[in-house]
Amino acid sequence: MARYFKEKDIDEFRECFYLFARTGVIKSLDELTIIMRSLGLSPTISEMTGYLKQKGGKMTFADFLEVMHIHSRIENLPKEVVDAFKAGDPEGKGYIPAKQLRHLLQNWGERLSAKEVDRIFREANVDNSSMVKYEDFVKIACAPVPDYY
Repeated sequence: MARYFKEKDIDEFRECFYLFARTGVIKSLDELTIIMRSLGLSPTISEMTGYLKQKGGKMTFADFLEVMHIHSRIENLPKEVVDAFKAGDPEGKGYIPAKQLRHLLQNWGERLSAKEVDRIFREANVDNSSMVKYEDFVKIACAPVPDYY
């Protein structure tokens, strides 16, 4: 499974895995949940139960890498976010007022600070009084941060 991830990613996975699975084996749904969500994924309980069941109720780091590969191919966060915006856009216009987007980012989920929202808006060229095409905004906001080393 190592061929599917960058060495840096594997190091991050390994560090998180051994931080929460101190024995070197994931033995519970709680451990798997904490590890995968700490790494930024959002699998459902039934997905994680299935992964553990496939591995006989115990998961080594090699098994975990396989699960990470499988799940990262399934999970498509940008599409899920765009779908959420579409659900709140009954007219299907594809736009949201910047003021409303700011409110959502600051008051829902991880609740970003005003400075964090300002940085995201600056990166996405969003003016506070404009209408934002949410599909374009999501592409920018969900883009991976480039490595500069």
